[in-house]
Amino acid sequence: MKFHPDPSMPAPQSLKGRGTVWAIEHRFARQDRESIDDGWGSLDQASQEEHLPPSTQIIEERVKAILSSNDSPDISFDLSINPYRGCEHGCVYCFARPTHSYLNMSPGLDFETRIIAKVNAAQRLREAFASRSYEPLLLNIGSATDAYQPVERKLCITRAVIEVMAECGHPFSLVTKSSGIERDIDLIAPMAARGLAAVYVSVTSLDPALSRILEPRAASPQRRLRTIEALAKAGIPVGVSVSPVIPFINEPELERILEAAASAGATSAFSVVLRLPWEVNPLFQQWLDQHFPERAARVMARVREMRGGKDYDAKFGSRMRGEGVWAQLLSQRFHKAAARFGLNRKRVELDLTQFRKPLLARADGQTDLFA
Repeated sequence: MKFHPDPSMPAPQSLKGRGTVWAIEHRFARQDRESIDDGWGSLDQASQEEHLPPSTQIIEERVKAILSSNDSPDISFDLSINPYRGCEHGCVYCFARPTHSYLNMSPGLDFETRIIAKVNAAQRLREAFASRSYEPLLLNIGSATDAYQPVERKLCITRAVIEVMAECGHPFSLVTKSSGIERDIDLIAPMAARGLAAVYVSVTSLDPALSRILEPRAASPQRRLRTIEALAKAGIPVGVSVSPVIPFINEPELERILEAAASAGATSAFSVVLRLPWEVNPLFQQWLDQHFPERAARVMARVREMRGGKDYDAKFGSRMRGEGVWAQLLSQRFHKAAARFGLNRKRVELDLTQFRKPLLARADGQTDLFA
């Protein structure tokens, strides 16, 4: 398959509120399409046509299971829950974009306009917790796609999942770049007081102009800092994720982001360097050429320097931080700044001992302790 656009067609143009307008074919596509000049001026006409902005389509799905296990030594949790597949935030760098390929959808435009909502997530979580074999493990919400993306305001799937967590006394961590989490402080704060919850807010840049094209439908940088402040004031342990770090794009802001997060109330921090798996690579490079043509070559040269000469290397141990001299220098900068601003504390140790299995309602109105 081809990851690059047909040179006979105009390059994808930016569109307000979308990370990309390129409906790149996924790697499992069985057909390859080419545009052909038929002599009637069709290509010129196509380049001049005005297209309506793509709207967001919410596809409701009833899943068989909601817990995903993690076998990567690079990640600190054992289980994850993602209430949604795809993400309307439209972050061009999102490592989860290729997962839309399994749905026969484009990791490009479809990923941010065709959102799969797992409407029975809370029910499936309750059933999983009630299983005889289930033992509590470190669990993260929103590790792939944001659990508080815009549709959550209406569907409240994430809130329902947290309600099950609260009922069962099951600890969790959560990563988001949305201010929508403030709605659920009433649930999260009491759990945090019992050592059952911690939140990490992703702050990629302090520059609103950069944020607007990098992650177009996420909360603004200043709004995210206010969310950190609101969570901290509610007694919820809150950390900051400066991820991904993109050389020569947001990398110069690293220390300033950490300082701003600490001032807002964050007490810990972590960072991941840019990852370009599968279709994310051509999507990101097209974005670079479009928005930062004068820096594109330098950015990719530095990325390859951290990946052993490749655009991406997925091996455990280095995929999150890269390797080589530049990756080491970046790590030193991060750790020194984190220490300077008091963000080098250990992550909150969540308490697994308070977990209690839920009761499941039966058809006869009675309850079963076990599924």
